[in-house]
Amino acid sequence: MSEHLRQLSSYLGHLVKARNRHGVHSPFVYDLIAQVLRPSDVLPAYAEIEQARADLLDSDQTIRVNDLGAGSRVHDQALRRVADMARTALKPPKQAQLLYRLARYLDARQVLELGTSFGITTLYLASGAEEGDVHTIEGCPHLGSFRSALPDVLRRMDTVDLVFIDGHHAEGPTREYFELCLQHAHNDTVLVLDDIHWSRGMEAAWSAIKAHPRVTVTIDLYSLGLVFLRSEQAKEHFRLRY
Repeated sequence: MSEHLRQLSSYLGHLVKARNRHGVHSPFVYDLIAQVLRPSDVLPAYAEIEQARADLLDSDQTIRVNDLGAGSRVHDQALRRVADMARTALKPPKQAQLLYRLARYLDARQVLELGTSFGITTLYLASGAEEGDVHTIEGCPHLGSFRSALPDVLRRMDTVDLVFIDGHHAEGPTREYFELCLQHAHNDTVLVLDDIHWSRGMEAAWSAIKAHPRVTVTIDLYSLGLVFLRSEQAKEHFRLRY
């Protein structure tokens, strides 16, 4: 099966199995849907960040790229147009604004992002965690890979409240970064993984994370996976339409 057909099959399978909020009987998850996943209000904080997105999409600049992650399915040239990269690399507003609301909902004080890219999701996380600090890492030859930078960043942070893993979309590294972050996580830490159905390897990583003994609740939104460690919750996995 080609990768395109696999992704189509995966997405259709998700739609068949996914519930809406009325099919959710967990009070915790139902409240999360109401407070974080469902709101569609356009907040004042979004406007300036979305203007930055528009500027990137309208840019005629070119930059040289050395990708240390799983790479791009769209661009394979080292010299790329900023606008072209932005069209494929930037998280859609719906996903980026979810991160803002999640940071607010958690009152997150220590936020970690793996995969800065152009910094749009970084801005949303920072705006959402208005009383907190956001640490973001981008893998590049000058700064090093996630693997080399992450342990030191986590030591300096000591603890993490919210983690967004968006980079190096491969099974082994994703599981490794998850385990490293878990060493600094507490009962109310939330970890968000991007593109959990991007490839067979990412789907395998997602399955392994769901089965982890410290993980209690997961929410599969197809484009994003949310992981909760709340020991007071029964282990349960949700697929939601988003």
